[in-house]
Amino acid sequence: MHRVVVTGMGGITALGHDWKSIRARLKTRRSGVKYLPELETYHGLKTRLGARVAPYEVPAHYERKVLRSMAPVSLMSALSAEQALHDAGLLGDPILKSGRVGIAHGASAGGAQAVVAFGSLDVFHKVRKVTSNTYVQMMSHTGAVNIGMLLGITGRVIPSSSACTSGSQAIGYAYESLQQGKQTVMIAGGAEELSIGPIAMFDTMYGASLRNDTPHTTPRPFDRDRDGLVIGEGAVTLVLEDLEHAKARGARIFAELVGFGTNSDGAHMTQPLTETMVQAMQLALEDARLSADAIGYVSAHGTATGRGDVAETHATRRVFGRRVALSSLKSYFGHTLGACGALESWLPIEMMREGWFAPTINLDNLDPACADLDYIVGDGRKIEVEYIMNNNFAFGGINTSLIFRRWKD
Repeated sequence: MHRVVVTGMGGITALGHDWKSIRARLKTRRSGVKYLPELETYHGLKTRLGARVAPYEVPAHYERKVLRSMAPVSLMSALSAEQALHDAGLLGDPILKSGRVGIAHGASAGGAQAVVAFGSLDVFHKVRKVTSNTYVQMMSHTGAVNIGMLLGITGRVIPSSSACTSGSQAIGYAYESLQQGKQTVMIAGGAEELSIGPIAMFDTMYGASLRNDTPHTTPRPFDRDRDGLVIGEGAVTLVLEDLEHAKARGARIFAELVGFGTNSDGAHMTQPLTETMVQAMQLALEDARLSADAIGYVSAHGTATGRGDVAETHATRRVFGRRVALSSLKSYFGHTLGACGALESWLPIEMMREGWFAPTINLDNLDPACADLDYIVGDGRKIEVEYIMNNNFAFGGINTSLIFRRWKD
């Protein structure tokens, strides 16, 4: 089995588009959640909150013929992939078109406006909003295939569309492709564009935060006074590479991906099960050939919903049997759905390298129903760790767990 390392990372997020900018915002303990006036136009909708990405520029080489097949989700996917490849020193490298490079990229859905165009066709029976590119923009693998078209990738494409585990499943399946020697490099990650669909869905389920007057106080993962999640958007890509190939070309290595576990509840569409969460983490530990004692930090899914927070924390406690350190990055970025598994891998890798982990913000009063864990709060925590775990749990009962090792030359 080939060893797999992370040699490049890049992203488009609500707090900036590089680690330096994001780190500065994390240090201020201020989230990207804002009041969105455009949500006032939707009658009956109670929440007005969202976490939009910070403004970004579209590069000049994204010509019209490139952009016409892209929805915002695929554009952000492509931008984050180019950032990650540049970070890895592979942008423009001939290997990209050799067939030895593949793509694994996920999103819970394609472009929202493309969906609207087809809906308009069905309602009004007029095709004026539908173009030859509408379906390409709408399909759930629009990000993955647009990355491939932009870069001329001819290796395997693994699109994942599993809601909140889309990004982490993509990274896990990319890892397995590299382990088995099927590819030499994999472009892996996830993305999501902010749209009314997910916002309205959680609103109707009474799962969306209604702190419209105080956006900076929500979401509140694990907190007694939480009132729901906030939808966000973004895109993050990691470049995963066969270790020997990375060494041979003198690549900078950020971390080693050593474990991946995924399973499903097979029980309820929206109510998570502690037992299968436990099993997913155990699968990742078994894959990494590690005991739970080796993990120094857990990047929690931490959505700020009652059922989710309670089930996740008790599963984590059962796996570790101790007060393992953990925090939820969704307190800063909101729930970025298809992007969160990749976002919550990238930033913990950066934090592990730096030896400082961001706190969960807005966690003022721990919910007594949550398990006894070491919840990082305040100004964050300086911790030197060798291994970190990232967990994500999705609607449909899909669970993922990834384990990264700090790289030491």
